Amino acid sequence: MIIKFKEGTQKKDIEILRSALMGMGFNIHESIGESITIFGVVGDTTKFDANSLYAYKFVDTVLRVQEPFKKVNRKFKPDDTIVDCSGVLVGGKNIVIMGGPCAVESEEQIDTITPLVKASGASVLRAGAYKPRTSPYSFQGIGPEGLAILKRASEKYHIPVVSELMSIEDLPAFLENVDIIQIGARNMQNFSLLKELGKTTKPILLKRGLANTIEEWLMSAEYIMAGGNPNVILCERGIRTFETSTRNTLDISAIPVIKKLSHLPIIIDPSHASGRWEYIESLSKAAIAAGADGLIIEVHPEPEKALSDGQQSLKPERFDELVKNCRRIALAIDRTLE
Repeated sequence: MIIKFKEGTQKKDIEILRSALMGMGFNIHESIGESITIFGVVGDTTKFDANSLYAYKFVDTVLRVQEPFKKVNRKFKPDDTIVDCSGVLVGGKNIVIMGGPCAVESEEQIDTITPLVKASGASVLRAGAYKPRTSPYSFQGIGPEGLAILKRASEKYHIPVVSELMSIEDLPAFLENVDIIQIGARNMQNFSLLKELGKTTKPILLKRGLANTIEEWLMSAEYIMAGGNPNVILCERGIRTFETSTRNTLDISAIPVIKKLSHLPIIIDPSHASGRWEYIESLSKAAIAAGADGLIIEVHPEPEKALSDGQQSLKPERFDELVKNCRRIALAIDRTLE
């Protein structure tokens, strides 16, 4: 249940209602705007007469939330959430580009690609130290050494890094070495992992599962936020359909749907959605035009020699051109792409 106070309501009046509701056994989550305060009332409200709240002269609107997700709901927080990722702001009018190789292969590889993607306009370096692969015989990443390499690159080139966490046991190392923890499609409903992430304040990049609905995706974000971590970024990376021309099917419609349902920022992964480098620019431009808050794109200095996903990795010069074209679209829709 959502309670919206009238503009200019005094703090003492807000506290009166808070005490009354908590006395009934409800939990209160508060969202404070410049002039409006909103209560998110959590608990079993099925037998509670919501209209009784209008007896308080400072209550403006009372809404029952039909959706099962509460904290991620835009009804609870009308303003867009902006997630601070070590100085890089994701959300609002900002459009953020994250670029880098699918996997950390060596210090030399990361040292080569990082200054190139940063010079082109990427404000976050992406690369996987651990790689979840469909085949157990495929390259699985170089593990802890990969995290160390990313940490050194971040410090050397002054750029935040995002990398995928697969296991709760590795969480301490990720908290120490990366700026954004990515949760991949296969772990979107790993609820034990999501609960642990909720105990941190580290920004979380939550990818949509291969065959998950938007509601299921938002419920996974709810797990993280319910644990106390508000810093969640959603990532649409394509869903599995009957189509075989691309690796997955990019659900562009997820962007406006998420913008309506939630206040959380959403970015797009055109690399995993398409599975082919030649489709990435078109999907990226479409995503920006549709209102995405950013892109995460695979870039490799030598895709032909990549140990993982070379077929969907852009060469640095193509990435540079893509960012330039996306910047023009951002300007046209009154957004900022640094």
